Amino acid sequence: MIDLHNHLMPGVDDGSRTVEQSVGVLQAFAAKGITDVCLTPHFIASKLSAGIPAAHEVAFAALKAAGPPEVQLHRGAELMLDRPIAEPEALLRRLSLNGTRYLLVEFPRMVAVQTVHQALTHVVERGFVPVLAHPERYACCTPEAAKWWKSTGSLMQVDATTLLAARGRGERARALVTAGLADISAADNHGDDRTVAATFEALAPHGGTAQAELLATLNPRAILEDREVERVPPVRMRASVMQRIRRIFDAEEM
Repeated sequence: MIDLHNHLMPGVDDGSRTVEQSVGVLQAFAAKGITDVCLTPHFIASKLSAGIPAAHEVAFAALKAAGPPEVQLHRGAELMLDRPIAEPEALLRRLSLNGTRYLLVEFPRMVAVQTVHQALTHVVERGFVPVLAHPERYACCTPEAAKWWKSTGSLMQVDATTLLAARGRGERARALVTAGLADISAADNHGDDRTVAATFEALAPHGGTAQAELLATLNPRAILEDREVERVPPVRMRASVMQRIRRIFDAEEM
């Protein structure tokens, strides 16, 4: 398995605070069979003029020296698109996933559907493939919205553990997988116990092992190698007993 979205570069954002904390997470990743991790600290488009802080180079070198040899580390970023990107391609390549054309992006939580579409279109016009981080986080995200966003040439990255969440984001994430609109999964680990391996836990009971392999291994590998990803077939997510009960009560309250 491969994780392309996490905040394990120590001490640079709201994720892991120390090298020791990050090493502990990477060791847990290795035990679950995760072979590659692309570190994606937060960046904000409106502050890119400052470039990449020297502290990032120091943190990466320290983690690479101390981390488990079973896990290959790569560089990237999670870029908040609070304005259109106008920076040189050379800088954007340093922020992209492993220096590829794939750029992990996000938005403020209350973003509008049209704003996302316009911003993703602009990234594509700059010659990059946007990978939209956790689209299920946005209240405006529906299968119809995600389909429109993907029409720009963008990819959708669902958070693996969110697929196991009961409501809200969990329902939106599962709706994307059910509709065959998710392209990769990731941990979005901030120095905690979240793992991309949860993709298999979420999908295998629904006959989605092949889709989980695409989401958590094959498509992330294609991105690291700057290749085209494969389309992930829909997964028929069967409702659990508790979900059925909740729906009954919700219907009675209407």
